[in-house]
Amino acid sequence: MTALLAPADEHRIVEAIRAAESRTSGEIHVHLERRSGGRPLEAARRWFVRLRMDRTRERNGILFYVAVDERLFAVVGDAGIHERVGVAFWESLRDVLAGSFAAGDHAGGLVRAIGEAGKQLAEHFPRRGDDENELPDEVSTS
Repeated sequence: MTALLAPADEHRIVEAIRAAESRTSGEIHVHLERRSGGRPLEAARRWFVRLRMDRTRERNGILFYVAVDERLFAVVGDAGIHERVGVAFWESLRDVLAGSFAAGDHAGGLVRAIGEAGKQLAEHFPRRGDDENELPDEVSTS
């Protein structure tokens, strides 16, 4: 779909998601879309629901959304994680992505942000014995 991520980059991102989710019951997903219509946050919220991220058992999903052609992004999370981490956490993820994306390091930025998200999820939602992977780890596109 895009020149934003090479296949090797997508593999790094999937591995980062798997590593992060190995320590938490939380779910992390990356979705790429050509255009958001200039409204990446609204598009991310729509995809959050379309991808069924709002249906996780503990309401602890995090979506990294990228509008490739527009070079815009958004990070959204469900109520369970938001009530525990607050606004500063989302701003820190935004800053990691913005800095890396500005430098042209899209995959590296996503990998770092996924790692940070995973740390917070593991702190607030540690992996349980009955945990199962509720959502695919692959990068989705539309």
